[in-house]
Amino acid sequence: MKKFIITLVFLTTSVWGVMAQQDAQYTQYMYNTLAVNPAYAGSRGVLSLNALHRSQWVGLDGAPTTQTVNFNTPVSERVGIGLSIVNDRIGNGTNQDTYFDAVASYTVPTSKTGKLSFGIKAGGHALNIDFNRLQNYNNEANTIGLSNIDKKFSPNFGAGIYYHTDKFYAGLSVPNFLKTEHFDNSTASLAEERMNFYLITGYVFEFNPNLKFKPAALLKAVSGAPLQIDLSANFMINNKFTLGAAYRWDAAISAMFGFQITDQFMLGLAYDKETTELGNTTFNDGSFEVLLRYEFRSKYKNVIAPRFF
Repeated sequence: MKKFIITLVFLTTSVWGVMAQQDAQYTQYMYNTLAVNPAYAGSRGVLSLNALHRSQWVGLDGAPTTQTVNFNTPVSERVGIGLSIVNDRIGNGTNQDTYFDAVASYTVPTSKTGKLSFGIKAGGHALNIDFNRLQNYNNEANTIGLSNIDKKFSPNFGAGIYYHTDKFYAGLSVPNFLKTEHFDNSTASLAEERMNFYLITGYVFEFNPNLKFKPAALLKAVSGAPLQIDLSANFMINNKFTLGAAYRWDAAISAMFGFQITDQFMLGLAYDKETTELGNTTFNDGSFEVLLRYEFRSKYKNVIAPRFF
């Protein structure tokens, strides 16, 4: 039954067309900003390495999984660079998307603590679709004339702006400007990727040296899909432990935990429970994220202070 459900979902979206496809989503977006905004590159003042794994709808056969690896570093007081790789899979490898992006930013001081950064990114997207992996999909592929796609590469570019002080940050970005259509040799467009607009913001309240509180928000908009709003609230205790909760509008509630193992090494965990009908099914155990971050000292910032962003 599980295999039939995921196959039915895939076939429905493929045959009847997808009006718009959204980028991968993250519950721990506050630690993975480079994936959505290139202007973030170098903002932490050190070489920062990040790795994230997300398993969505655990228990549902063929459910999406996402892996993200990125790094960013300042190369001067105003210039930052980075590299981001995102791998998205659904349907036990039936659909696999891999994004490769090089990013660069330029920062302008606006006050004693305020900085405004402008970022650009360039790269592309490799698409693999193997219809042979679908269960219960023997004659349908031949009937509607679909064939596999092997490493189809589509170039793209994006841009963003990012402002931050010691306690506040806000960013606006469009990671991909070019619209990409797949199956363009068929009578209907079966997969279409459009511009995603991101707005991210947050503020840190310091109650005392050992307790900080940060509400944050992420808004994602794309033509043809509902507006996605993520709201979160995190407490940082003794600059070591982070505890928080999040709400994805009309989609999920989340719990988050972070542990600053050393000044340089951090572990982050998140769990989502869907609030939709899918979340009430017996075969859906929720979604999980694991994040690892390691940061190196540099001549621009010799002391690494744990922070939310």
